[in-house]
Amino acid sequence: MESIDPSTGRPLPADAIQRILFIAPSVHVYNIPPLTSTKGYVAASWTADNNKRQIFTARLRILETAIPMPNNEESVKTDILLEDPSNGQLFASAPYTAAGVVEQVLDSSRFFAVRVEGEGGRKAMLGVGFEERSEAFDFSVALQEVRKTLGFDDNGKSGGKKVSKEKTPEKKDFSLKEGETITVNIGGRGRRNQNKAHQSSGDFGAFSLPPPPGGSSLLPPPPSAQEVKAQKRLSQSIELPKPGSMEDLGFDDGEFGEFQWHKVR
Repeated sequence: MESIDPSTGRPLPADAIQRILFIAPSVHVYNIPPLTSTKGYVAASWTADNNKRQIFTARLRILETAIPMPNNEESVKTDILLEDPSNGQLFASAPYTAAGVVEQVLDSSRFFAVRVEGEGGRKAMLGVGFEERSEAFDFSVALQEVRKTLGFDDNGKSGGKKVSKEKTPEKKDFSLKEGETITVNIGGRGRRNQNKAHQSSGDFGAFSLPPPPGGSSLLPPPPSAQEVKAQKRLSQSIELPKPGSMEDLGFDDGEFGEFQWHKVR
């Protein structure tokens, strides 16, 4: 199916992409009086006399159109569409080229003044009222995201913006090829040794730790339970020498071997 530019009624390129950013199935459209105050619009004047100024009940859509351009860019534009909810026929469109295209009224969060454009560039202000505050809030959030995408703030203007497409990052193959190996360097000591080797010889290869003194770095295995029991029995079976005289034990008192007490005068 051929896509149509809603603001011009002309066919779009076959590779154009259209995306609906917001949709409200039923909004009230008003023929609003000219603005009499620089402060802004007041919805109470639209709904006076039992909604006398209401002219239509429409479906509202925010439609984004992206057209691919050379150099991996795309032209992006956004339109606010008021359509017949029964058959989708366009009632009015508002190209969202500046934040001032939509103004929220001073006395309600559910009503907005929207600047629509017709054939030949004619412009008019229409009032739009949402039945639910949640829908009006979502409408405002969607327009905020549009302003970020198109690159204009509350005082800026943009009739469409060229947006660079994000390039898909190139996938890298980190798998080991045939014949390739991985060398792992261990801890801080290894790094210091490696740095010294690099400073002296410029070699970035793997290193080996020096062997410990005495050859093998392995500790002897602990004794088994049977060996511990056997050693304990052996120590209990050793007989200690029986007590005897000093001579038997290898001591010689000599002339001082006997002690005599003398009365001190």
